[in-house]
Amino acid sequence: MIWLLFLGTMALSLWAMWRVKAVYHRYNQGEVRSGISGGEVAAEILRRNGIRDVEITHAEGLLGDHYDPLHKRLVLSEANYFGRTPAALGVAAHECGHAIQHARAYQPLHWRMAAVGITTYANYVVMLLPLLGLFTGLITPLTGAVIMAGAWGVIMLFNLVTLPVEFDASRRAKTVLADFGFILPGAEATAVRKVLDAAAWTYVAAFVTSLAYFLSHVLPLLAGGSRSRD
Repeated sequence: MIWLLFLGTMALSLWAMWRVKAVYHRYNQGEVRSGISGGEVAAEILRRNGIRDVEITHAEGLLGDHYDPLHKRLVLSEANYFGRTPAALGVAAHECGHAIQHARAYQPLHWRMAAVGITTYANYVVMLLPLLGLFTGLITPLTGAVIMAGAWGVIMLFNLVTLPVEFDASRRAKTVLADFGFILPGAEATAVRKVLDAAAWTYVAAFVTSLAYFLSHVLPLLAGGSRSRD
């Protein structure tokens, strides 16, 4: 059962990562009719939303784009910062969506920010606890199962909160690119939508994976408790 769970969730995650890269590469070609770059789009979106305290920068690497709310920094990969493709504009606008969420005090984003610390510890637990129990024998199976269920529960809730944050950022991106005339209706709008929708599947896969592992640990505990009461 454990191997089926591992292989199933691994296959889902790999499929989601493969799909986002394939769709991104497909639409990271050509140039939008507006001729604007991802970096220029990001600057214009933030300006038109009255956000003047966010630094926009670029870094090497592929699809390492992110918004850092602690330092108010929007980081785009060089391909998306300088690129003028539908994919580049979609990614840049998506990250701007997070900056807008931060400026507008979007509640799910603040929940996710608040949960980063405990989720980091939970990830350490699920990676190290099985090894600690296996090689030291200091943790009983029941105690280990309870701790693992708690850690996976934290990760699952973090991934659950991440879903509205990411979907809302993509919604904002599609709307603002069209409303500001950065992309045209038809092929360009479709390309942006497909890139952002493919990226969303990585977050869905992460949630499904964490939910599956959480249930795999908590259901035996609940079943054991029911049998003990009987």
